[in-house]
Amino acid sequence: MERGLKIFLEPMLLNVLVFHLTCLTATASTKNQPLLPALIIFGDSTVDTGNNNNLTTLVKCNHLPYGRDFLNQKPTGRFSNGRVVTDFIADKLGIPNPLAYLNSDAKEENLSQGINFASGASGYYDGTAENFNVIPLSTQLQYFKEYQKKLAAVVGADNAKHLLSNAAYVISTGSNDYVNNYYLNLRLQAEYNGTQYQNFIIELASNFVRELYKLGARKIALLSLPPLGCLPSQRFMHGLGKTGCVEFLNTVAQQFNERLQDTLIMMKTSLPGSKLAYLDSYTTLYNVIQNPSKYGFKDSSLGCCGTGRLAVADICLSIDPGTCQDASNYVFFDSFHPTDATYSILADVLYKQAISQLCG
Repeated sequence: MERGLKIFLEPMLLNVLVFHLTCLTATASTKNQPLLPALIIFGDSTVDTGNNNNLTTLVKCNHLPYGRDFLNQKPTGRFSNGRVVTDFIADKLGIPNPLAYLNSDAKEENLSQGINFASGASGYYDGTAENFNVIPLSTQLQYFKEYQKKLAAVVGADNAKHLLSNAAYVISTGSNDYVNNYYLNLRLQAEYNGTQYQNFIIELASNFVRELYKLGARKIALLSLPPLGCLPSQRFMHGLGKTGCVEFLNTVAQQFNERLQDTLIMMKTSLPGSKLAYLDSYTTLYNVIQNPSKYGFKDSSLGCCGTGRLAVADICLSIDPGTCQDASNYVFFDSFHPTDATYSILADVLYKQAISQLCG
């Protein structure tokens, strides 16, 4: 079996490595070639594709109405009615969507297609994930080390090293550190003021990037925080009955994003050979929320699921009579997460940002 698998993989891998392992200029002669060979994904529910499915946690969505507009109308563990943003980005690159690391199909030849370690409700701070019994970022990093060994066993150490140094690493997290931890956690608020907590999370983010670099990553992209105050759940919890977004939370997100962008710029000089990308999801999502009709939406203040205010994960159920019939009319599918249609718009923008910074 091992010999047969090796015979099958070696010519395939040779073609992949020769054909895909550099960022190519998107000209007419190369337009059908992937610009990056694989995606390695870390983070939270914005990019989780099923790692939470078998955890003992309330934060999972392997049930309808999640996934009702996905392939075969089946839930996969994506916090969306369909795809998440990295699914669209993989499609744009012309590469397979990375499997969730805890998916039983994530083995053998599938390992060379990239991998996804993200876990809904996690954050840069491990304590955030521990509150919900999900996979903290430190464990996601340990899973990556396991993955490196598994990949090397399948394709060989040199091929694995080459593939991983040319892959794009995408990190999408941080929102839960604020809306599902700091602003619900009196102990944290007593320990850190707003600036101190921001410094703490930024330090964790930069340390994670450095750890990935030590493990061979060279092309690393971090997504910004979204406009936290525009999430339906935060409007309901902190809006005090007013219409519109919660400005203090948006200000927190904007200040964090500025610090994150500045930090990545400074880090480049200390990580030779690295390309660090800051991907601005805030601006696009904010514009969509403020001008929904311009983008083909009818509602940007409520989620499609249930009442649209607090329904998420196991509280978002298909039996709820309030759930909308057509999610494409909504910016948000549940009280935290965008719809497939919104993720598609975000992906168009983030893809261009990623390619210009990682392949420029």
